[in-house]
Amino acid sequence: LISKLKLAVPWGHIAARAWGSHQAAPVLCLHGWLDNANSFDRLIPLLPKDFYYVAMDFGGHGLSSHYSPGFPYYHQNFVSEVRRVAAALKWNRFSILGHSFGGTVGGMFSCIFPEMVDKLVLLDSSPLALDTNEVDNLLTCKRRAIEHVLQVEASRKPAQAVSPEEMLQGRSTALISSAGSCSCTTSKICRPTSCS
Repeated sequence: LISKLKLAVPWGHIAARAWGSHQAAPVLCLHGWLDNANSFDRLIPLLPKDFYYVAMDFGGHGLSSHYSPGFPYYHQNFVSEVRRVAAALKWNRFSILGHSFGGTVGGMFSCIFPEMVDKLVLLDSSPLALDTNEVDNLLTCKRRAIEHVLQVEASRKPAQAVSPEEMLQGRSTALISSAGSCSCTTSKICRPTSCS
């Protein structure tokens, strides 16, 4: 059985497809660059049935919302998306199956949040290799940055969406109310009455 998921994020939603029972061990499937969750449609039926597979569309891919204009598509943003999906699905520990770019993101996530990853399976991908003396500091810094952003977002009230009609109505109401306290000069320039 395949089910479709739509998980809320600040810029819209992350779309995903799921196979199997919610009670089974979870596996998050991450697609390659410029691909989408449908790339797992032919693979998942060939894999063991005793897992719960969820293939997500990264932001800007497949049926997921695009980022806001001017917001870059960095690797760390996709790592954050994996963390968001895990939180939305209430997964504390899961396996990752990553193809190509998805394997790189999965490898980064595994390094930053190792306690959350049971197994990492890479398809046409290289494991993340960091060659520096500051690996622990770098990973700790990235982890704190991701967790801080998610914490700030969770503490804020969701913004209310206003339709274009409501915006225009609000604008015209503001103009009407301010017009009552204006006086027009002979040159047809309106000024607040307190200035005349």
